[in-house]
Amino acid sequence: MPSTSFLFRITKTFSVAAIGLMTLIIVIGNVTDYYTNYYFVEHVMKMDTIFPGSRVHYRSISSPFIYNAGYILIILMEAMMASFCLKGSWQMFKNLRNDGSVFHASKNWAVAGIMIGILIWFLGFEVIGGEWFSMWQSATWNGLPAAERVLSFLFFVLILLHLRDD
Repeated sequence: MPSTSFLFRITKTFSVAAIGLMTLIIVIGNVTDYYTNYYFVEHVMKMDTIFPGSRVHYRSISSPFIYNAGYILIILMEAMMASFCLKGSWQMFKNLRNDGSVFHASKNWAVAGIMIGILIWFLGFEVIGGEWFSMWQSATWNGLPAAERVLSFLFFVLILLHLRDD
């Protein structure tokens, strides 16, 4: 039977790999089916489905260039996140049987990838989309529940990565 420490390292490694794979699939979907989520970004920035009497409509944007630029930035950040998490999980996998300090040092790419994810789903979706563009007011274009689901796993794995396992 493997040691608890080794199983803990395996759990960390596969959790980061799962995040990397999920994000890679998101990137592939966003690139191969560009307009599905483009329309999401467009409607959030247009603020055309928030409460009619809302007094924050002045924040809306009506520029297809900005919709595309924002969406492409999201896709590029997701691609970077996927590559960092996949590289991080590979580094961790290669160091599973090394001493604790070596394994701990191999987590850097994974932590960087997860932090990019927090920027995307917390800063991008929760703060900018949810609060600035009042996405929470939209019954149709509200991505907050999905963002919260992703964020909960990102924070869980970030905490998991920082627990000692030697």
